[in-house]
Amino acid sequence: MIKEDSKKITIALAGNPNSGKTTIFNNITGSHQHVGNWPGVTVEKKDGFRDHHGYNIKVVDLPGVYSLTAYSPDEVVSRNFIVDDKPDVVVNTIDASNLERNLYLTVQILEMGAPLIIALNMMDMVEATGHHINVQALSEEIGARVVPMTASHNKGTDDLLKEIIDIYPGKQQHTLFKLNYGHEAETEIAKLEKVIENSPISQKYIPRWLAVKLLEQDEDIIKKFKKAGTAYDDIIKAKEDSIAHLQSIYSDDAESIIADARYGFISGLLKDVLKKPPVERLTISDNIDKVLVNRWLGMPVL
Repeated sequence: MIKEDSKKITIALAGNPNSGKTTIFNNITGSHQHVGNWPGVTVEKKDGFRDHHGYNIKVVDLPGVYSLTAYSPDEVVSRNFIVDDKPDVVVNTIDASNLERNLYLTVQILEMGAPLIIALNMMDMVEATGHHINVQALSEEIGARVVPMTASHNKGTDDLLKEIIDIYPGKQQHTLFKLNYGHEAETEIAKLEKVIENSPISQKYIPRWLAVKLLEQDEDIIKKFKKAGTAYDDIIKAKEDSIAHLQSIYSDDAESIIADARYGFISGLLKDVLKKPPVERLTISDNIDKVLVNRWLGMPVL
């Protein structure tokens, strides 16, 4: 039962498929869950709550996605909830044993300006392979709190709840993340921001994020500008000019230029925070895969 005098916090739980997001959701909410569909789409919606230290924490489990490019209904639902509903905290569940793949979504969430906590899950797998993640360095370089977890054994749940309450709005200032896309791209982003200022959408969303989305040819964002009407033609012309300029410089499409810069940032980040053993240890899963995908043993086993 929800206590009437408890303070309410809404968190969005975001992450890649198979990152342990559902396990963390279950660990926090227990039996206090509701399952339905998001309005207008046949995408499952799960939410639940947890009373903790005088706070009523509502947890919205977003669909598992690899990015927030709005190509699929799952991505649209996840992104719109973060930018439109503005949850108090976004908890990004990361598979710590697959940092590079998982951090791409993290970078996109950070660019949206959401107050973020990283649930660094599956730390037991990291330790089993002899890897070491410098949690403090990771937190400092991306500007977000990081909570090591092994959700399958319910380890780290209390620490995560503590951080959720601690980051609650009004307790601490949130620093806006800014990824440097290089001189040419940054020049075009600045030009687009200037034009976007004339649209009412810039009052609702971060202008820099909108500018990056325009370079990515994001159809959902373009529709929002069209619906707003004001300065739409100027914005579209500026977008096309910027994209054409970047393509002439890099001989590549603007979307790939943006993606490459994100992966470049992640690659540099991993050099600073991830330490690998001299000899890679194989997990039980790796050893099983060696048999199943072996050219001679694979087919007989199947």
